[in-house]
Amino acid sequence: MLFLCYPGCSTCKKARAFLDRNGIGYELRDIKGENPAYGELMEWWKESKLPLRRFFNTSGLAYKTLGLKEKLPGMPEEEQLRLLASDGMLVKRPLLIGEGFVLVGFREAEWESLLKNRNQTV
Repeated sequence: MLFLCYPGCSTCKKARAFLDRNGIGYELRDIKGENPAYGELMEWWKESKLPLRRFFNTSGLAYKTLGLKEKLPGMPEEEQLRLLASDGMLVKRPLLIGEGFVLVGFREAEWESLLKNRNQTV
Protein backbone atom coordinates (compact mmCIF):
# COMPACT_ATOMS: atom_id res chain seq x y z
CA MET A 1 0.00 0.00 0.00
CA LEU A 2 1.02 3.58 -0.56
CA PHE A 3 0.62 5.97 2.37
CA LEU A 4 0.84 9.66 1.46
CA CYS A 5 1.14 12.09 4.32
CA TYR A 6 2.65 15.32 5.51
CA PRO A 7 4.96 14.48 8.43
CA GLY A 8 3.96 17.60 10.41
CA CYS A 9 0.23 16.85 10.20
CA SER A 10 -1.32 15.53 13.43
CA THR A 11 -3.97 13.53 11.56
CA CYS A 12 -1.27 11.91 9.42
CA LYS A 13 0.63 11.01 12.59
CA LYS A 14 -2.49 9.31 13.98
CA ALA A 15 -3.03 7.41 10.74
CA ARG A 16 0.58 6.26 10.62
CA ALA A 17 0.42 5.15 14.26
CA PHE A 18 -2.75 3.19 13.43
CA LEU A 19 -1.01 1.41 10.53
CA ASP A 20 2.09 0.67 12.62
CA ARG A 21 0.10 -0.48 15.65
CA ASN A 22 -1.84 -2.91 13.48
CA GLY A 23 1.20 -4.26 11.64
CA ILE A 24 0.03 -2.99 8.25
CA GLY A 25 2.86 -2.55 5.78
CA TYR A 26 3.04 0.52 3.56
CA GLU A 27 5.33 2.64 1.44
CA LEU A 28 5.61 6.14 2.94
CA ARG A 29 5.56 9.20 0.71
CA ASP A 30 5.77 12.84 1.84
CA ILE A 31 2.98 14.61 -0.03
CA LYS A 32 4.79 17.96 0.09
CA GLY A 33 8.19 16.68 -1.01
CA GLU A 34 6.79 14.46 -3.75
CA ASN A 35 3.34 15.72 -4.64
CA PRO A 36 1.07 13.40 -6.58
CA ALA A 37 1.21 13.67 -10.36
CA TYR A 38 -1.82 14.45 -12.49
CA GLY A 39 -2.07 10.84 -13.71
CA GLU A 40 -1.89 9.43 -10.19
CA LEU A 41 -4.57 11.80 -8.96
CA MET A 42 -6.82 10.94 -11.90
CA GLU A 43 -6.42 7.22 -11.23
CA TRP A 44 -7.00 7.54 -7.47
CA TRP A 45 -10.02 9.79 -7.94
CA LYS A 46 -11.65 7.35 -10.37
CA GLU A 47 -10.83 4.37 -8.11
CA SER A 48 -12.26 6.12 -5.04
CA LYS A 49 -15.61 6.99 -6.67
CA LEU A 50 -15.60 10.13 -4.49
CA PRO A 51 -16.41 13.64 -5.68
CA LEU A 52 -13.16 15.34 -6.74
CA ARG A 53 -13.70 18.09 -4.15
CA ARG A 54 -13.01 15.47 -1.44
CA PHE A 55 -9.37 15.40 -2.59
CA PHE A 56 -8.85 19.05 -1.62
CA ASN A 57 -7.39 20.02 1.76
CA THR A 58 -10.08 22.59 2.55
CA SER A 59 -8.50 23.58 5.86
CA GLY A 60 -5.10 24.35 4.33
CA LEU A 61 -3.58 27.78 3.85
CA ALA A 62 -3.05 27.29 0.10
CA TYR A 63 -6.74 26.40 -0.40
CA LYS A 64 -7.84 29.54 1.45
CA THR A 65 -5.25 31.83 -0.15
CA LEU A 66 -6.34 30.77 -3.64
CA GLY A 67 -10.02 31.30 -2.77
CA LEU A 68 -10.86 27.78 -3.91
CA LYS A 69 -14.08 27.57 -1.91
CA GLU A 70 -15.60 29.98 -4.41
CA LYS A 71 -13.65 28.87 -7.50
CA LEU A 72 -13.90 25.05 -7.40
CA PRO A 73 -17.64 24.69 -8.14
CA GLY A 74 -17.19 26.31 -11.57
CA MET A 75 -13.77 24.84 -12.34
CA PRO A 76 -13.50 21.97 -14.85
CA GLU A 77 -12.29 18.66 -13.37
CA GLU A 78 -9.16 18.66 -15.53
CA GLU A 79 -8.18 22.06 -14.14
CA GLN A 80 -8.88 20.88 -10.58
CA LEU A 81 -6.61 17.86 -11.10
CA ARG A 82 -3.84 20.05 -12.52
CA LEU A 83 -4.16 22.35 -9.53
CA LEU A 84 -3.92 19.41 -7.09
CA ALA A 85 -0.87 18.11 -8.95
CA SER A 86 0.82 21.52 -8.69
CA ASP A 87 0.99 21.57 -4.88
CA GLY A 88 0.84 18.58 -2.53
CA MET A 89 -0.39 20.85 0.27
CA LEU A 90 -3.67 21.29 -1.63
CA VAL A 91 -4.32 17.54 -1.42
CA LYS A 92 -6.38 16.13 1.44
CA ARG A 93 -4.24 13.92 3.60
CA PRO A 94 -3.48 11.28 4.52
CA LEU A 95 -4.16 9.09 1.52
CA LEU A 96 -3.95 5.31 1.68
CA ILE A 97 -3.92 3.58 -1.68
CA GLY A 98 -4.12 -0.16 -2.02
CA GLU A 99 -5.32 -2.71 -4.52
CA GLY A 100 -8.91 -1.77 -5.28
CA PHE A 101 -9.28 1.09 -2.80
CA VAL A 102 -8.35 4.69 -2.02
CA LEU A 103 -8.92 6.20 1.42
CA VAL A 104 -8.89 10.01 1.64
CA GLY A 105 -8.44 11.52 5.09
CA PHE A 106 -8.22 9.48 8.27
CA ARG A 107 -11.33 8.13 9.95
CA GLU A 108 -10.12 5.23 12.06
CA ALA A 109 -13.36 3.24 11.98
CA GLU A 110 -13.52 3.47 8.17
CA TRP A 111 -9.88 2.42 7.77
CA GLU A 112 -10.29 -0.43 10.25
CA SER A 113 -13.44 -1.73 8.57
CA LEU A 114 -12.00 -1.60 5.06
CA LEU A 115 -8.69 -3.19 6.02
CA LYS A 116 -10.42 -5.97 8.00
CA ASN A 117 -12.59 -6.73 4.98
CA ARG A 118 -9.46 -6.97 2.85
CA ASN A 119 -7.87 -9.51 5.18
CA GLN A 120 -5.29 -7.11 6.54
CA THR A 121 -4.22 -7.49 10.14
CA VAL A 122 -6.26 -5.07 12.28
